[in-house]
Amino acid sequence: MRADEVRSHIRWAIALLALGVILLWCAFLARHALLLVYVSGLLAVGFSPIVRIIERQTLLPIGSKRFPRWLAILILYLVILGGLFLVGFLIFPPLVHQAISLWTQLPEMFDRAQQFLIAKGILKEHLTLGEAVRHAPGGSSDAVGAVAGAIGNVAGGLFGIVTTLILTFYILVEADTLRRLMLRLFPRARRAQAAEASNEATIKVSAWLAGQLLLGTIIGTSSAIGLWALGIPFFYVLALISGVGELIPVVGPVISAIPAVAIAATISLKKVLFVLLFFVVQQQFENHVLVPKVMSRQVGVSAVTVIVALLIGADLLGILGAILAVPTAAILQVIGERILQENE
Repeated sequence: MRADEVRSHIRWAIALLALGVILLWCAFLARHALLLVYVSGLLAVGFSPIVRIIERQTLLPIGSKRFPRWLAILILYLVILGGLFLVGFLIFPPLVHQAISLWTQLPEMFDRAQQFLIAKGILKEHLTLGEAVRHAPGGSSDAVGAVAGAIGNVAGGLFGIVTTLILTFYILVEADTLRRLMLRLFPRARRAQAAEASNEATIKVSAWLAGQLLLGTIIGTSSAIGLWALGIPFFYVLALISGVGELIPVVGPVISAIPAVAIAATISLKKVLFVLLFFVVQQQFENHVLVPKVMSRQVGVSAVTVIVALLIGADLLGILGAILAVPTAAILQVIGERILQENE
């Protein structure tokens, strides 16, 4: 090889390395947007089998014209929102009643909790709820700042949810075009295998979504029954918190148990112990039996893989990483199996 060719190859290598570094740096700067796109992509992949089923239906009992894709997606969105509205309609009246009662009794419960702490020598003086807020670190100014920050976080979360839903809608609309573009990245001889792997990953991610909803329903229902049996008031509200918290791996179940323990503390120490025991048993069953079994059955990922994926995802990206861990592991498993099959 001539010296000028060697220099040309070196220049190309340096240029490609620099380009790679620039792309990685840009990806790091845009990591939040890329995560939003990834979440939207996962939702689109998970919803796509349902959208295809709706698409195959005919618009009229007699006729061959089928639902356009955009209408099938819109119907899916309406069904999801309608289901949420129906659930809310069924539980909203008792939920509102219990929430109002909880708010009304909150000062009294706060006083009873303080009396318990004073009797045990843990607390020295009695404070009203308003005084406790004013004497909190930073005083009322911090409380106002915390409320403003919470409102900002809620607004940002709502914006992210709306953006994700809109982006998911357009990804689903353009799914066939995007899939063809993806397959064109593979050599012609490998496109059939890539298409098969894509279909398998789609089925797994869709099953993961169904599994998450199933887990939330099981935990919410069992929490309502358990707290009702223990005689804990406001069990509707607490069960709803538990069901929603189940959708957030690792920390969600722990955080959702805190309100139940706090309300039990206003009744008696015995109730606190029983509620703690109930949630510990429930979460041990959920962590070691329910999640691995449901996810392995629904997604086809082994229990070991589910646990390891949750640990790694939570360590890398916190709560969001834990949420995305199982579907990501399922996709990586499909890719790994295809690679191993080719090497055999």
